[in-house]
Amino acid sequence: MSTSKSVLVIGAGDATGGAIARRFAREGLIACVTRRQADKLAPLVAQIEAEGGKAHAFGSDARIEADMVALVEGIERDIAPIEVAVFNIGANVRFDVTDTTERVYRKVWEMAALAGFLTGREVAKAMLKRGHGTIIFTGATASVRGAAGFSAFAGAKHALRALAQSMARELGPKGIHVAHTLIDGAIDTQFIAENFPQRYALKDQDGILNPEHIAESYWQLHRQPRSAWTQEMDLRPWMETW
Repeated sequence: MSTSKSVLVIGAGDATGGAIARRFAREGLIACVTRRQADKLAPLVAQIEAEGGKAHAFGSDARIEADMVALVEGIERDIAPIEVAVFNIGANVRFDVTDTTERVYRKVWEMAALAGFLTGREVAKAMLKRGHGTIIFTGATASVRGAAGFSAFAGAKHALRALAQSMARELGPKGIHVAHTLIDGAIDTQFIAENFPQRYALKDQDGILNPEHIAESYWQLHRQPRSAWTQEMDLRPWMETW
């Protein structure tokens, strides 16, 4: 009987999501990574395999119920039980409230809140059968406070945080660790480098978040004993104003 386990990373981008997948793969979990387009995951899969790990890429839309049902069922059936699930879709946009269209508001809510619910619900169904597992939702500064220009993003991230809290209260007594992270600060990404060069220049002073260090914190969350589980953890550079 196989003892393999998998980690499912929804939104495995080139920075944080990819780093999380690689970190868990180094511990022997099979990395199941998703994006809207699976071909964009080829470099990440190749990197994981080059490091001695195993990985599978999936193209799916986390906002669509049928996609999430099929994704989780397929991984559980064909690859390995999902031991850890990480929801890592960002959905950050900035518009003045009077310029925020219904389409924008709905799309951001679907990406950051509805997709988180569908992910959490489906992996919880699988984990409850075994009585253990870890579910981590990636949040942001907007998860705890709104700001000018972020009505859509803050609303969706507040909803995701509420989901994580509710799931933790419901599933914790049943053996499933549900955690929510507050990523408070700029992350070392190509987007920050190109659009905020002054902020990116702080990288040498540890002034922006290193994706590898975020991934390490996620691994430590998963490793926590049940007697001392963290439900919410904030991660920010030492020089971040908060």
